[in-house]
Amino acid sequence: MTDTTRSSDALDSLERSILDAVAAASDEAALEAVRVSALGKKGSVSAQLASLGKMSPDERKANGPLINGLKERVTAALAARKAALKDAALSQRLAAERVDVTLPLREPPAELGRIHPISQVTDEITAIFADMGFRIAEGPDIETDQHNFTALNFPVGHPAREMHDTFFFNPKPDGSRLLLRTHTSPVQIRTMLSSKPPIRVVCPGRTYRCDSDQTHTPMFHQVEGLVIDTGSHLGHLKWILEEFCKAFFEVPDVKMRFRPSFFPFTEPSMEVDIQCRRGKDEIRFGEGEDWLEILGCGMVHPNVLRNCGIDPDVYQGFAWGMGIDRIAMLKYGLPDLRAFFEADVRWLKHYGFRPLDFPTLAGGLSA
Repeated sequence: MTDTTRSSDALDSLERSILDAVAAASDEAALEAVRVSALGKKGSVSAQLASLGKMSPDERKANGPLINGLKERVTAALAARKAALKDAALSQRLAAERVDVTLPLREPPAELGRIHPISQVTDEITAIFADMGFRIAEGPDIETDQHNFTALNFPVGHPAREMHDTFFFNPKPDGSRLLLRTHTSPVQIRTMLSSKPPIRVVCPGRTYRCDSDQTHTPMFHQVEGLVIDTGSHLGHLKWILEEFCKAFFEVPDVKMRFRPSFFPFTEPSMEVDIQCRRGKDEIRFGEGEDWLEILGCGMVHPNVLRNCGIDPDVYQGFAWGMGIDRIAMLKYGLPDLRAFFEADVRWLKHYGFRPLDFPTLAGGLSA
């Protein structure tokens, strides 16, 4: 047997072992290890190529094509196996990430989420009054006795203070006590102290009183309005409230009646009823023969103006206040105030509003 024959048999055996290893490679990492052992710097095929330099011209002429052919076939086998492994990996990934397009689509977060009725009604109220030229004013929930009572013409010891069931904090060393505001009227005081007339503001926010039943909660929401100018009068107040009720309850006409009442911070003071029709499960506004109280109002007391540094001989104004929770219940038929604060997702999904349904006067407040 000649040396060329022996060399050919050895190359055939080497090729079979390399091709078997290529075929057995289960992933690209294993295939790369086979490539390095065969074609790397110290690989078996590379060693055969290096041996050509030590052969005689006749041996090199005979063995050169055999060794180069081996290299080409191994390279081709490696490339084919790598492509097959990539295809298999892609098929496996596609199978794992497969989406059944026959399944119903999941609702996006903007469709699943709901705006709380209180937030919705607050936005509706501010949209209406902003259209009338009012700006929004806010203040702290924790107030001083001066802002919550004294500046609003509640003298110390006045019995009207007891009507508010106030949450007081522990006394300070000087004997003064902070409190959770019992109404949003302190925002009116802060506005009059920091702004010069004319003033047109609405003040929505949280308020607190020691009370809890089907129509009362310890924390609730109010919105109050204030107008201070040289020529403000009850006719302006009546028009503003009528236009607000028509826009808010989305009715073409409303009838209102003003009854005498008492509030320390207004004189004269009135409570306002709106005409309605009571049905079995609903209240319809703008029609019927029944009346429903919705808010209190009046002309700002001269003492309140003086307490805020405004001359009552030059300026006068009016104010009103209503419970946001109450008018939300009236408009949207919500039976129990306590459910507003129970964080029940099922209740919110039923009574809530879609996040992108912004209330606008042009598009409809509750569209």
